[in-house]
Amino acid sequence: MECTDIVVLEWTFSPSNYFEDEIHLKRDEYEMVIANGKVEAKVRSDAYDKNPNMRQELHDALNARFLGAQLLVHKLYELSDASMRRLHPDGRRCMTVFLPAGRISLSSGIVDLVLTDKNGNVVSDSKKDRIKKKQELADLAERHQDPTTKSLLNSYQSAVNDPNNALVHLYEIRDTLSKKFGGESAACKVLNISNTQWRRLGHLANNEPLKQGRHRGKNPGKLRNATVEELTEARNLARHFIEAYLIYMESGQI
Repeated sequence: MECTDIVVLEWTFSPSNYFEDEIHLKRDEYEMVIANGKVEAKVRSDAYDKNPNMRQELHDALNARFLGAQLLVHKLYELSDASMRRLHPDGRRCMTVFLPAGRISLSSGIVDLVLTDKNGNVVSDSKKDRIKKKQELADLAERHQDPTTKSLLNSYQSAVNDPNNALVHLYEIRDTLSKKFGGESAACKVLNISNTQWRRLGHLANNEPLKQGRHRGKNPGKLRNATVEELTEARNLARHFIEAYLIYMESGQI
């Protein structure tokens, strides 16, 4: 950093292995490291002082990365607000701590597999592939923070936070895309989503007599809990729809 003093913003998060690997981000105005339940952003003080919203903007960008990764891991996370330190050339430090706000953390076990050929060469590493995919989704979510992306990611997060209404929130993703593109057919065409996939999420959310579904009042006395397979399928479909939209945004076809 070339400026005379540095602003350091720090967050904590859990689970501490949410991204499973250390992440280094370098932008024009700051550098950020995400690792082991901590985030540190070193910001040029001139840039920070010129932009009174910078702390919130960095927090929003960071939270977007968590939301992007959440599409793959389907876990709750807790992200604190940032504390701030200003490091002066003479060694003085001024520190500000903001009240934390986050979410309850839950986690579930993941079984990783490494597949090798007959010569011992790795042909598939599920953990490595997952970390790469998680990073890709986090990058896309941070880059594209338009209202539609925010709505999609917030709906998915609601499905994680509110499992009793999971299918209600996952269906919101389909509904948001339909409204964005002026109808279901247009959304499927633009995002290259098959009609079968589109209808399947609608069937799970609307037609099956599920306690987590949208039309529980139509099936009194007949409701059942969605199976693990049904919930997993619905999440995968919703994630596919969101990823298709992020890829669309990345392509610049707007």
